[in-house]
Amino acid sequence: MVPPETAALPAELQIALSYSPLEIRPALQAALMLDQRLSRLMAQSNEPMLGQMRLAWWRDMLGKPVAERPQGDVVLDALGQHWEGREASLITLVDGWEYLLAPPPLPEQAALHFADGRAAPFLALTKQADNRNVISAARLWALVDAAVHIGNKTERHMLTQLARQDAGTQRLARDMRGLAVLRALSLRSLKHDLAPLMQGRGASLTALRAGLLGK
Repeated sequence: MVPPETAALPAELQIALSYSPLEIRPALQAALMLDQRLSRLMAQSNEPMLGQMRLAWWRDMLGKPVAERPQGDVVLDALGQHWEGREASLITLVDGWEYLLAPPPLPEQAALHFADGRAAPFLALTKQADNRNVISAARLWALVDAAVHIGNKTERHMLTQLARQDAGTQRLARDMRGLAVLRALSLRSLKHDLAPLMQGRGASLTALRAGLLGK
């Protein structure tokens, strides 16, 4: 049976996982499950203090040895199984989401910290010596994904402009083929007025090409 949190991942993330090599797929899946959980927590936090408290719980859990964490949460259990000893990258992801609690309109610097936080798990999983392309691709996806879902037009425009600064198409190595899929779909979204990443008949073909070629 597929865990509910996995089944709830957006289609683009499920496709990205399918193109990721088996040796990193479980860890990447767990990190993406955490990312989506944090996204929902932020959407449900009407007050910054409430959001900070919820993020602090995750930061606290990830700072504990796996044996001392509560059992039964599918995301926390998956992180304990696949990220033990590498939690620093996950804490950076949590920190990244906290930057969205800045008073509106969201400052550019906060948006960049947010993007860097979402890029951290990809950096932890890649074996590439030169990780600049990985950072750029992950930041592009993080910013476009946020822009697609944000309602404030000013913030949406700002996120879009920042994303365009990372709009490169250099080939990514095999271990980051899933990220290549997310980058290609994000670039396509930019060209289609921030359409949802899997919207339209061309999205599947875009994902296929990137998954096979890395660009």
